Amino acid sequence: MQFCDACGSMMKADGDHMVCTNDDCGHSSARDRDKEAAFVTTESQTFDDVIESDESANFEGKPIANDVRCDECGTEEAWYTIKQTASADEPPTRFFKCTECGYRWREYN
Repeated sequence: MQFCDACGSMMKADGDHMVCTNDDCGHSSARDRDKEAAFVTTESQTFDDVIESDESANFEGKPIANDVRCDECGTEEAWYTIKQTASADEPPTRFFKCTECGYRWREYN
């Protein structure tokens, strides 16, 4: 992602130029292909980088917590994901799925 040097808005590609998306600005510059090669795009993101927390999420292969206990079977190992469910100044919520019986629960820190 490239930002306009004049106003700070996002730029978009238009042929050999990058054009400011702010209609009031109108700034454009030549595309720098070397600089673009260093950009990270979501197209190269793998599913291992995605955090799932809904009910149908496949937790297998996610990180494992050893500091928890399943209330259903007593196993002390569970897959987990982390999601910010409250405001940014609150700690995140951890969602767990037991590696043994599949029971799901959450923990608020």
